[in-house]
Amino acid sequence: MTKRPPRHPHSPEHPLELHELHVPHPGVLPFAIGSFDTLGPLSRASFPHRHGFYEIVLVTGGSGAHVVDLERLPLAPPQLHVVAPGQVHRWDAVELAGWVVIFNEEFLLPHPEDAEALRTLAGRGRPQLHPEHHEWLEALLTAMFDEYRKAEPGFAGILASYLHILVLRALRLHGAESGQVSTGNADRARELADRFARLIASPGARDRSIGALARELGVSAGHLHEAVKQATGRTPGRLVRERQTLEAKRLLLASDLTVAQIAERLGFGDPSYFCRFFRRESGVSPGAFRRTMREIRDQQPIATNPPCTRKG
Repeated sequence: MTKRPPRHPHSPEHPLELHELHVPHPGVLPFAIGSFDTLGPLSRASFPHRHGFYEIVLVTGGSGAHVVDLERLPLAPPQLHVVAPGQVHRWDAVELAGWVVIFNEEFLLPHPEDAEALRTLAGRGRPQLHPEHHEWLEALLTAMFDEYRKAEPGFAGILASYLHILVLRALRLHGAESGQVSTGNADRARELADRFARLIASPGARDRSIGALARELGVSAGHLHEAVKQATGRTPGRLVRERQTLEAKRLLLASDLTVAQIAERLGFGDPSYFCRFFRRESGVSPGAFRRTMREIRDQQPIATNPPCTRKG
């Protein structure tokens, strides 16, 4: 299996390359595991792109940074990185080494709750791993790779179980590294808030009205407001605005779409209203944000973080 970019990655229809898991034959697993070298050059792509799948990376070597959305995360191996569908990321690193696991939502069907766990992990920091934690992660990933490579009868079920263990251990690991403890017993409010978060994170969603989102989730707008407020401390409207602002920043930084095109893509019928919205949420105009962030990006030292050759 490979990751493949769209045919026209920088057209208005595809402002960012979307890498997908390519399954060439029916029945082939929507899953792959290997090293940065064995999975190919796109696994260490240095240009901004987003995935249609999940990616778990155990970085064991290299220097530089992993840039996820607008956050530059310095590499300090060993580290565990998780990228969720829709996130924009790139590697600005040299001598990058480690394990890479890629899979889509279909592979999570035996444990659908893992999807939200992965999104939670994708939004958290990447502390340096304790040697003991690194050791058991290496052992687990080695076992997964061996099962994947041999492809003996029943290997798909075993891989799904290994992946479930990996996700749960990663959640526990984050609690240990950050001093947090996760109960793992989400109540109904948390479950609805998680479903709401997944819905507003879906790429290309245009109808951002709370009423429409509530209907899609099968609840009233009032119930959605109460549940999300209870679980997150923020209103659904606040979360929607944060998601819209983040998506706008992603597109301003990593695409050549005009402000009007970005406004339309995010569901704003009036570009002027979008500009006022963006300024209110971020403190600057879309154009000023794009210029400032690109200047900062282009000023990164070439000697310490040489760009990789773009493939695909």
